[in-house]
Amino acid sequence: MNTQATKTKKTPGKAALAGWIGSAMEYYDFFIYGTAAALVFGKVFFPASEPATGVLLALATFGVGYIARPVGALFLGHLGDRFGRKRVLVLTLLLMGVSTFLVGCLPSYDSIGIAAPIMLVILRLCQGFSASGEQAGANSMTLEHAPSRQRAFFTSFTLSGTQAGLILATLVFLPISAMPEEQLLSWGWRIPFWLSVVVLVVGFLIRRNIEETPVFQEERERNQTARMPLKTLFADYRSDVVRVALAAMVSTVSTVFGIFSLSYAVNIAGVERSTMLWLTIMTNIVALFAIPLWAMLADLIGRRPVYLFGVLASGLLMFPYLWSIEQHNLPLMFVLGVLMSGICFSAANGIWPAFFGEMFSTRVRLSGMAIGTQVGFALSGFAPIIAAAFMTSIHRPWLPAACLTLLACAIAALATWSARETFDVDMQDLGRDAPREKPQVKPQGVFLEGVD
Repeated sequence: MNTQATKTKKTPGKAALAGWIGSAMEYYDFFIYGTAAALVFGKVFFPASEPATGVLLALATFGVGYIARPVGALFLGHLGDRFGRKRVLVLTLLLMGVSTFLVGCLPSYDSIGIAAPIMLVILRLCQGFSASGEQAGANSMTLEHAPSRQRAFFTSFTLSGTQAGLILATLVFLPISAMPEEQLLSWGWRIPFWLSVVVLVVGFLIRRNIEETPVFQEERERNQTARMPLKTLFADYRSDVVRVALAAMVSTVSTVFGIFSLSYAVNIAGVERSTMLWLTIMTNIVALFAIPLWAMLADLIGRRPVYLFGVLASGLLMFPYLWSIEQHNLPLMFVLGVLMSGICFSAANGIWPAFFGEMFSTRVRLSGMAIGTQVGFALSGFAPIIAAAFMTSIHRPWLPAACLTLLACAIAALATWSARETFDVDMQDLGRDAPREKPQVKPQGVFLEGVD
C-alpha cells in the first residue's frame, strides 16, 4: 500500500465547517438575486412592462440561472472527479463572487435600454454555472471525510450553511427594502450585491486550505480515478442519475416558497415586504436546527423514510400556506411557513447530500450528484415563472403554484421509493452494485486501511 495514503486522515469536523461556511458565503450571493428579482428587478430592468409582466420577466431571469446548471455540472463534475474536489470548491466561489458583484454594477434599463437586462441574464447564467458544482463539491468533500455511521449528520452542515446564506441575504435586504422607493430602485438594491466582495474574500481564505479527501487521494495514488468520469457515469449509473434528478425536484418547494410566494404576497396580495422577509428569516432559523436533527435520524433509521416524509409533507402543506397569504392571516402564514419549509422540507433538504452521494462510487460521485441534482433543480427553478404565468387567469392565482409543487413532490417520492437504502453501507462499497462497477473489487490488501 502507498504509505502516503495511509498518512491521510479524515477530518470530518474541519470538512463540515468548511462546507458550512463556504456554502453560506456562496449561497448568500445566489439568494440575494432571487430576493431582488422578486422585489425590485421588474421595475429596474423591465420598467416599460405592465407590473404583472415586469414581475414575470424578473422571475424569468431568476429561472435562467437554472439553465446553466446542468451545463456547469457536466464541466465541474468532470473536473472534480478527475482532479479533485478542492479545485471545484475554489473555482465555484470565485465565479459566483465576481458575477454577483457585477450584477450590482449594472446600469438600469432607463440608462442603456435593452442591453441592461441582457447583461443581467448573462451574469445570472454565470451564477447558475457556479452553483452547479458548489453543493456537489462540498457534499462530496464532507461525505468522504465523515465517519461511516454519521455521514448524513456531517454532510447536512453543507445544507445548514445554505440556509445560513439565505438568512444572511434576507437580513441584508431588510433595511434595504425599507428605503424610500426612489432610493431603493436607484442605488439601494445594489448594496447587497457589492457586499459579495467580503463574501468572496472570506470564502476563498477558508477553501484554499481544505485538504483533499482520503478516499479520493487513495484512488488517485492507485491510479484508479476515472480518466473520463462522465463516460463511466453514464455507462454504469444512468438509472441513478435519473433517480437523483427526479428526487431533486422536491426543491420546487424551495423555489415556490422563496420566490413565487414572496412575489405573490408583495406584488399581488399586498402583504408588506418586511413581513415576508421576516417570515423567510424565521423559517430558515428553524431549518438551521431541524436539518441536523433529521440527518441524525436518517443515520439511525435510513435515508428513504426520512426523505419520503419531507417530500410528501412539504408538498401537501403548500396549499394551506399559499391560502393563508391570500387571506392575509399573518399568524397562520408564519405557522404554516415554518412548519412546511422550516421543519418538513428540512427532512428532505438535510439528508439529500448523503442520500444522493451514496448512490455513486468515489470515481463518479461528484459528477453523479452534480448532474443529477442540477437537472432536478433546473426543472424546479422554472416553477415560479410557470406559476406566475397562470396568476391572472384564475380566481385563486396561487392554486397553480400549489398544484405544481405537489406534482413535483409526487414525482420525487416515486423516485425515492425506487432507491436502495445505503445508510449502513461502508464507504468503499457504495455504488458497487452498478453493472460495470462489480468487477472493480478491492485490490490486494486493505482498500482504505485506517479510513473506514
